[in-house]
Amino acid sequence: MGSFLLIATVYLVTMVVAVPISARMGLGSVLGYLIAGIIIGPVLGLAGSDGDMADLQHFAEFGVVMMLFLIGLELEPRSLWEMRKRLLGLGGMQIVLTVLLLSLLAVLLDQPPAVALTEGMILSLSSTAIVLQTLSEKSLMQTGGGRSAFAVLLTQDIAVIPMLAIMPLLAGVSGHGTAEGPGAAFMASLPGWGAMLITLGAVAAVVLTGHYLTRPLFRFAHSARLLEMDTAVSLLIVVGIASLMSFVGLSPALGTFLAGVMLAGSEFRHELQAQIAPFKGLLLGLFFITVGAGMNLDILIESPAVVLGVTAVVIAIKAAVLFLIARIMGMPRRERPLFTLSLAQAGEFGFVLVSYAITLKLLNRSLAEAFLLIIALSMLATPLLFILHDRLMPLLGDDSEARTPDHIDDQQPIIIAGVGRFGQVINRLVTMSGFKTTVLDHDLKTIQLMRRFGFKGYFGDPTRPEILAAAGLARARILVAAMDDPDANLRLVRYARQQRPDLKIVARARDRVNVYQLYEAGADHIVREMFDSSLRAGRYVLENTGLSEYEASELERIFYRHDRASLRELAELWRPGVPMDQNEEYIERSRALNAVLENALMQRFAHGPSASPIEPAPDEEPEHGLTLSRAPRPEGR
Repeated sequence: MGSFLLIATVYLVTMVVAVPISARMGLGSVLGYLIAGIIIGPVLGLAGSDGDMADLQHFAEFGVVMMLFLIGLELEPRSLWEMRKRLLGLGGMQIVLTVLLLSLLAVLLDQPPAVALTEGMILSLSSTAIVLQTLSEKSLMQTGGGRSAFAVLLTQDIAVIPMLAIMPLLAGVSGHGTAEGPGAAFMASLPGWGAMLITLGAVAAVVLTGHYLTRPLFRFAHSARLLEMDTAVSLLIVVGIASLMSFVGLSPALGTFLAGVMLAGSEFRHELQAQIAPFKGLLLGLFFITVGAGMNLDILIESPAVVLGVTAVVIAIKAAVLFLIARIMGMPRRERPLFTLSLAQAGEFGFVLVSYAITLKLLNRSLAEAFLLIIALSMLATPLLFILHDRLMPLLGDDSEARTPDHIDDQQPIIIAGVGRFGQVINRLVTMSGFKTTVLDHDLKTIQLMRRFGFKGYFGDPTRPEILAAAGLARARILVAAMDDPDANLRLVRYARQQRPDLKIVARARDRVNVYQLYEAGADHIVREMFDSSLRAGRYVLENTGLSEYEASELERIFYRHDRASLRELAELWRPGVPMDQNEEYIERSRALNAVLENALMQRFAHGPSASPIEPAPDEEPEHGLTLSRAPRPEGR
């Protein structure tokens, strides 16, 4: 016990030191974990005995298990069906082509067909943990390339199911038996077709359990109203399903992933995420450390050219396949490097398949160790591939106009279209007041900058009907039209009013004419972008002429109310397509209203500052809204 605690302390100390340094150098946390493992394992020899390593690896494996469970929670079956084209197109093509090419290469290197196919499946998978974490850290998840990469990763995670089912058949074809262990022994006693049926039966059992039994269990524990019971049930679901899958010789991560998918639509989904996430983060880091600590560098030292060459060939083949798929699927040029480079490595599921292949005796121990080293080295190269991506992007130019809009996965009752210098203030005020928003903007750099400061936003043209539909226009309560382009803002308001007569629309106007246009288009509240700031500046001017703060503030208030009242009248006289200087009725009424305003300002303190304030006209509202004689009710500030 004391030895185990000492080794755990060494792991944690190395993690705390190496990971922040790696993150500050821009290499990412995953590379930091792998480097920490290499330092305490092959380099310094502080990884402990084989028994201590085995104990830590058992804990570390649950990092991947919990990560797949949380990924499953994010994927409702309906969402999977909606993504079927990406899953079958991008993901399916990647897996099939990569397995075929790598298997063919293995056959050319004199590997038996069953072993070659096993090796092709192992190396065809990419690292879900590294790619998703790196995409999240670099705020690339909502980009077109990031979404495509996620679709491929999701397909690969699902493809593990048939791969695990096929491997027993390959073991039967190759004439090898299985190894020790209760689950492995049970599977070994069955013919190949029987093992495949047991595999599919176990998967079906997990699906049914996740769909029918976990909800009643969680409700029962939740009735105790004890936080630790919620945590216990969350861990029970993950650990119990993982134990079941391990007993029958399957991947625990696979089972928990399927359970997560079944619970994605549950009312306890967010509770499960909150309870599992802290354990996942720590154990996933421990998983990468154990990967680094368990690397057999003797193979690399004895044959560096072979190991590095094979690793480079694997990365090159996978990158070539991915680039070809990107071209076939018509992916924009600027999105191809991220899609190609982010998925060119082997993945953590490769470790699972290698372990299973050893159990089935498809791979001998020396070959398996070489594959583990190749997988680890390719994963170690992934952050470097992301750095290469960052260097390539400036060379490709800026084609954000042709860039695929982000996938909008979060619909809120308030939609803010445009988050530039005007919309960002609105968004900060609303979100920091406790309300949720869906932010859209067609400027990619603005969205990326917004994400760096912790605010969520989506790249896409808000005037496009499909973008608005994806943002939840059909169910939204409020639309804020805050784009810089007045014409685009006007188109947005017109379309939104046609689709939703009951929707409250707050619109940004550049000037008085734009106010009239937006009023005619159906906006409820119209705000001139410079009006309030100009009034405040005018108040400062009045204060510096010798008026008191109270006097300047009162004059500002009178101007504000009279200007809004006159704007209501002038909106009825404005005629589209007729210049204002040629609209005699408009000019005449404008002059009369200006005279009234001037008189009100001059008379306010004619009898001293103590004079009572001028009351608003009967048709004025004292605080909000610029009421007109017909709906809607714009506010022409």
